[in-house]
This record gives sequence, C-alpha cells and structure tokens, in this order.
Amino acid sequence: MTTVLTQGGNAPLNAARVTVEVTAPKALDVSGLLLTEAGKVRSDDDFVFFNAPHGPGVTHRPGGGGTPDAITVDTSAVPDGIDKIVVTASLDEAGATFAGTEPTATVRDAGSGEVLVTFTPPRLSSETALVVVEVYRRGGVWKVRAVGQGYANGLAGIATDFGVNVEDPGPAAAAAPPPMPAAPPLQAPPAQAPPVQDMQKPAAPPQPSAPPAATASAPAVPSMNKVTLDKGRVSLTKGGSVSLEKGGKPFLSAVRMGLGWEPAGRGRNVDLDASCIAFDSQRKKIETAWFMKLSIFNGAIAHSGDNLTGAGAGDDESITVHLDGLPPEVCGLVFVVNSFSGQKFTDVKNAYCRLLDAGSGQELVRFDLTHAESRTGVAMCKLVRQFSGEWVMTALEEYVDAKTARGMVDPAARML
Repeated sequence: MTTVLTQGGNAPLNAARVTVEVTAPKALDVSGLLLTEAGKVRSDDDFVFFNAPHGPGVTHRPGGGGTPDAITVDTSAVPDGIDKIVVTASLDEAGATFAGTEPTATVRDAGSGEVLVTFTPPRLSSETALVVVEVYRRGGVWKVRAVGQGYANGLAGIATDFGVNVEDPGPAAAAAPPPMPAAPPLQAPPAQAPPVQDMQKPAAPPQPSAPPAATASAPAVPSMNKVTLDKGRVSLTKGGSVSLEKGGKPFLSAVRMGLGWEPAGRGRNVDLDASCIAFDSQRKKIETAWFMKLSIFNGAIAHSGDNLTGAGAGDDESITVHLDGLPPEVCGLVFVVNSFSGQKFTDVKNAYCRLLDAGSGQELVRFDLTHAESRTGVAMCKLVRQFSGEWVMTALEEYVDAKTARGMVDPAARML
C-alpha cells in the first residue's frame, strides 16, 4: 500500500533498500547527503551526486530514457555515525525556479520496484533547489520524512548548509599549505608596448607634471606586435594573445567562452567540468563560476550547466561573461577544465576553447589543445583586463593535478 505524505509527515520503511526518485516538468539534478546527528556531513565524500555517484550505503542513479534521477539507500550499509540521508533536487536550467513545477518524490522498494511513499511539496516560488525528503533512523527503525524545504541559492546553498566545502578554502584555513611567494606589484604597460599579459591594477597611475596635449583627430594606433580583431577570426597557439579590440576600441561588451572535448576511447564517456575563476589585481581569487554555482556577480558571469559525457557536436559547456557588468576589482579570468571523476586528459581528444560574440554567436578567437598530459586539470586560457581597460585573451594549455576548480586556484593565480 502506498503512503501519500504531506509536508512534515513521516512513515516507516518496510524495505532495507529504497530508491528515491524525484520528477518534475523540468530537468532535475538529484543528490544525497549523509548527515551525522549534528546535521553535517563528515567530509565532502558524504555528498553523493552525478559526479560522485557512490557513498557509503548511498548511490546516485542518473536519469535517462524516461528514468528519473534517483538516490538509492541501502540502510544496512549506512555507517553507524550517520543519522540521516537527505535527498535534494536542483533545477538543471540556469536561472530557473520551482514556481509552478513542484517536484514529486517517489520512494520505492529497490528490489521489487513497489511504490512505498510519495510526496509533493506545497506550491513553491523563487526556490532553485529543494531538500525533498530525508531517510532517517529512530530507535533502530528506518523512516522517511517529507521535508520540502526550498533554497533560493541553488544546490550550493544546500551543500554549504550541511557542511560541504563548496568554495575554495580561504587563506587562513587550518592546515593550509605555505603561501606562495607574493607576486610583485603589477604595473601599467609602457606606451606603445605590446599588450602585457599580466593583470593591471585598476587604480590610475601618477600623472606627469606636464602631460602632452591630446590630439582629438588622431586615431588610436595599435602597437607593431599587437594582435587585435581587426582582421577577423584569430587562431591562437599556446602562449599567444589577442586584444579584444577592433579599430582601436573595445569591440564588444559580452563574450561567451565555449569549451569542448571528445572521448578518446570508443564508447567511453568523458565527464569534464568547465569553470571560470575570477581574480583581483593582487592575484587573489574573488569568485568561481562552476557547476555548483552557475551564476556569479549578479549574472555578469553565467555558466551553461554541466555536460556529463562530452558527446555530440558543438561546445560541451560555455561560460558567458558580460565584461561591462564585472565589478571593477575583477582584473583577470582564468578558464579551466577538470575531471572530477579522475579521468586523465590522455582520455580526451579534440579539446578546444573558443571566444564568441555573445550577441551574434560569431566566433572571434579559437585555441585547440595540441597535446595531452596524464593529469586531471587544465588551464585553457585567461582573459586579463589591461591598465587601459582593454581585455586580452591568452592561450595557456597548462596541465595540473586537480579534480575541481578548487584545486586550480593557486596554479591559475601564478599563470596571471
């Protein structure tokens, strides 16, 4: 017999292994967190989701072919120190909310498929993520409770509440490695020099006592070695740079960085994650746009969402940057790609990044990776704001042993 729960209600489970399916009119990502009596995870390993599908007694089942995303709990295999498993749902579409698309949780006997419990929360509004149900034990008996608690700041908000380290640790974090030597202050490029690839301080330089008079009619003249967008699409090689100018002026205010790759082995999916790390003029990280936080700086940087396979034509993931909307303290952006599941870049082929006009979709700059290393992270390219205000893109192709953007912060800072 199926039990229909209302918010706050609970029911005993008469099966040792249960599968919690969550469905909605929109695509969902379903996750599970193993919590102690204190309501926190013991470590990031207790966060079970599409990129980390296995935890102690808890597994993630990806959706597909009409089968919804689900979390399976084997209560006999859950460690003694775990008090409950919360099942969450977040919307796959960037900026979407649960308003009018309330999800339904269906709890099944994992062995027979029999429906044991269902729950649909009351009407939602601005929520972008939801704790749907929790599987918990009381007095040696396993039960399920209908929760329906919403979050407006996505899955990252839920994960942070339960103790998952979503953001990079700060410089004062305990047991932090010794800090890297301080970088020297970054200065403005001299007049008529090729574009400097290091970040420049936003503060104005000292003015000469008698500045030369401006010539209103004189057009801006690019330096001899400066590559711009005047001649159309630019193909970069490692270490090459291009200024996002045309006719001596900023060419566009919004760009989209498209990143793509293909599996190197026949029939093997490659699950990589693209991210954008924003730095200030002192090479300190400000924010990161990645699959756990798709929008930063009030939408000035927006991530397209996670691609789980790398299959298909076109960009696998993209990150849109509204250059005019960035806070003035943002001086450098580094675009990185990581393998959370540990696949090496020797398992990847045809990896590339390309810069497009976000409005027209016109490809402006392209950089194809020419070699692979047996590592889990690569810094693809960087965008650096020059002292003059122009932005310069530089191809990097620097490999790092890091499974997430968190591990890329210090190496990326050194590349600026």
